[in-house]
Amino acid sequence: MKLFGTDGVRGKAGDFLDAITVLKLAKAAGIYFRKHSTTKKILVGKDTRRSGYMIENALVSGLTAVGYDVIQIGPMPTPAIAYLTESMRCDAGIMISASHNPYEDNGIKFFDNHGDKLNTACEEAIEAIFNDDELMQNEQVTGRNIGASKRIDDVIGRYIVSIKSSFPRDLNLSGLRIVLDCANGAAYKVGPTILQELGADVIVVNNKPDGFNINEDCGAMHPEHIGKLIREYRADIGLALDGDADRLVIIDEKGEVVDGDKLIGALCNYLNEEKLLRGNGCVATVMSNKALEDYLSKKGIELFRSDVGDKHVLEIMKKKGINFGGEQSGHIIFSDAAKTGDGLASALQVLALIIKSGKKASQVLNPFELYPQILHNMKVIEKIPLEKIKGLEEILKPIREKGIRDLIRYSGTENKIRLLLEGKNKKNVEDAMETLKSFFKKAL
Repeated sequence: MKLFGTDGVRGKAGDFLDAITVLKLAKAAGIYFRKHSTTKKILVGKDTRRSGYMIENALVSGLTAVGYDVIQIGPMPTPAIAYLTESMRCDAGIMISASHNPYEDNGIKFFDNHGDKLNTACEEAIEAIFNDDELMQNEQVTGRNIGASKRIDDVIGRYIVSIKSSFPRDLNLSGLRIVLDCANGAAYKVGPTILQELGADVIVVNNKPDGFNINEDCGAMHPEHIGKLIREYRADIGLALDGDADRLVIIDEKGEVVDGDKLIGALCNYLNEEKLLRGNGCVATVMSNKALEDYLSKKGIELFRSDVGDKHVLEIMKKKGINFGGEQSGHIIFSDAAKTGDGLASALQVLALIIKSGKKASQVLNPFELYPQILHNMKVIEKIPLEKIKGLEEILKPIREKGIRDLIRYSGTENKIRLLLEGKNKKNVEDAMETLKSFFKKAL
């Protein structure tokens, strides 16, 4: 059984992710983490989905069955779990969330004792244990060795202090009117508290989770909805989080959504000017527009590209000694402030940039124009390895000679091939896409 995807284990709650599977996964993870245990404690948090109760209880059963003590902290953002796992000296942390997915789905994300997401090798090791029934049976404990669990409700303060400390001490948010969309998710308490304590006038929406309305027509997946509120309340900016608050989408004072690549570019340049950018570089994914790369290059900043997924961004950041990176989808990583993408930590950096610039959000967060980009998905019968598709390189050569960037990859979950082309000339990009579509229709 294949468990791990691009960001932990995710699927329909009660179906792929049922109580038995979760219990078994918890036992496998506990057996894995136990090899290097120092405290025999694992932290568990969740977002606001109804299915979180089922999954949380199954996780506790599985972990205690192999000897772990479990600390349950209830609804908290994913980055809070990363921070608190290290802060509270746990062997590991677990977040129950399907991020931006609808309430029917849920997921499980694992963090090591440093608060970092597990790499592929660790995930494969847990999956191997999961599939070894004899090992799973033999590693169960009995008697006094069975673990215990307890719920702690006051850790929210630790996370709030941590996030507030990332905001420049000589600044405050007094005079700023902010519309905050909590997506009826994990940040419905902590988000408004942080902004209000820093002095902002906060208009909070979608902060009444009922177990089923997480991400529903709101939050980072539907940022266009707060554009109307921004204009109505004459707000300075809008902040839209997703269900587990690791993603941030910005809406400017005109009610227009700020492109993720433009946001990364503006923030990277800000850090560089403030002498806070380490490694003289920035990490984005293969999906980011080349205009971002060219903009940073003019500033003397090198752009490194990773595979899609914030954990892959972080891997390159560590490798290159860089403290800033992100995805155009809204995962922004300030590694000096957070262990993973943190929507609230990112929001505070955006607000600091706006305050220091003395300009409106629409001005400071629009540092360059994007190049025309086309993304097309095609259904395929078979996922033939790209290097084995005859004639592909011959088709791509003249396209690349025109300065067009290409990204061709298969979907990890569907029988689809994803074609991405971008370049400075829109007509050339459109023509190249038609050529590629015709080629793949015949080849696949």
